[in-house]
This record gives sequence, C-alpha cells and structure tokens, in this order.
Amino acid sequence: MKGMREFNIDTRMGAMAGLRVDAPDAPRVLALHGWLDNAASFLPLQPYLGGIELVALDMPGHGASAHLPETAEYTVVNTARTIFAAADALGWQRFSLLGHSLGGAVASVMAAAAPERIERLGVIESLGALSREQGHNVTSLREAFAGLEAEPQRPLRVFPDPAAAVRARVRAGGIGEAAARLLVERGLAPARGEDGPRGFSWRSDPRLTRPTAIRMSEEQVRELLAAIECPVRVIYAEPAQVYFPEAQRRARFDCLRDGQLVVLPGGHHLHMEAPAEVAAALAGFFDGR
Repeated sequence: MKGMREFNIDTRMGAMAGLRVDAPDAPRVLALHGWLDNAASFLPLQPYLGGIELVALDMPGHGASAHLPETAEYTVVNTARTIFAAADALGWQRFSLLGHSLGGAVASVMAAAAPERIERLGVIESLGALSREQGHNVTSLREAFAGLEAEPQRPLRVFPDPAAAVRARVRAGGIGEAAARLLVERGLAPARGEDGPRGFSWRSDPRLTRPTAIRMSEEQVRELLAAIECPVRVIYAEPAQVYFPEAQRRARFDCLRDGQLVVLPGGHHLHMEAPAEVAAALAGFFDGR
C-alpha cells in the first residue's frame, strides 16, 4: 500500500483496521477519513509527511473495520468514543489528530472532550460537526424514526468489476479518478450469490447513509471549538463547499484559541489530489515547529 502497512486491532468497541507507518520516538498522529471513504484517503499524502508515526484508521462501518451493532448509532460523538478506544488499543495515551471532512468533525469533538490526550489537531476541509438550525430537530427526529419503521434494508449495489465502482464514485462528484480508485480498491468486497461470485459491493455499513436524527446546533458546535486547548491547523479548499459556506467556516475558525488557517485552491479531497501542497501546509506542525 505504497509505504503503509495493513494492521488490525481489537478494541473494546469492536475490531478495527487501517494502514500505518511505524516511526518509533516520532510524534504519533492518528488520521481519520471522511464519510464513506476509508484509510486509503491518506495514501497520497503519507509520502510527504516525514518524521511522524502515522496511523490511518478505517472508522467503524468503513473499509475493513467492523460495523457497529444495531444498538449503536453512527454519530460523531459515538465515533469519537470508538477512536479513543482504538488509541487505547494502540497504547497511545497522548497523540495528535489529522482529520478530513467527517474525520475532522470527529477529531474536533475528541480534542474538545479530552484535551489532556490530544497534543495537536490538523483538519482538512472540516472544523466541527455538521450542525442543524434550532427548531428543526424534532422534524428530523420523527422522519428518521419513520424511515426506520417503513423502509426495509435495501440491498447493496453490486458492480461487475472494480472499474465500474470507480466510475460510479467519480460520477458522484467531488473526486478525480486516481483518488477514487484508491478508495474503491479498499472499499470493495466480493459479492457472492447462491452460485458463487457475482461481482463486487461496498463493504461499508449501509446504515451510514441513513438520515441523522439529531445534530448539534451551530452554537453548540462553536462552544466545543472554543473549548479546544491544543494548537489547531485548519486547511480549507477554495472555493468553499455548499454545505460548509465561507461565512460559517470562517466563523468557526475564529472560535479557536490557538488556530492557524491555510486556504488552498482545490476540491474537497485536496489532500488526495494536491498532497504536496497540503503536506507543505502541515510542515512542522505535528513536531511543534
């Protein structure tokens, strides 16, 4: 896997997998990918990040990590708990975080929740969780529960070959073919029918696409960001995404006690498509320079 090795760990929250580069005595950095991505998200960036021990996890329900049981929901807070469990299984008491998109939201919650454990926080195209305007949570809650009652489990889409899955990922938008291929290669598993192999399907948990019942308000998100004690380096792509507009992302950055902001031209997956530039923006950050 281009300089990163596969690993698996058992945690109190379930089995997890990922990719890592060992570097004893170097700063420890736990990398968290975006929604429906996986640990391969950090393969293009890793060769440019020297001098750190990088562990890129498949978050629960993604890649080769186990799915959460039916009694556990995929929320930002619950995912943060699973990542702390993974760090415990690695034997890491203090470490830094590098998160992209959803991974950045989870990392932001972790830094606010346990400042004694997080040394530094780097986020790419994210800062805090997606929020919801006050007055809309009851409607969203009821719709989410109604959906669970009414909709049977939809079967996973089956692709005849990985190339077809790559094309589908590119068509979904926001990513080029080379980056999509890395994510797809790790994100697919053989789909078997009664007569043997019949193609490939995503191995991510289909429940990840369910509507979120309750989200924090923007005020709550900003309160958590203001509680982060460690240094934070934020990398935003220009232009801003529709769901994370410029005014909102700037206002969130202004909540940080110790933040540095870098804005780079590119798309949402710029860490995969412009890894040298993103690595330059992170240069020296994790070792305190």
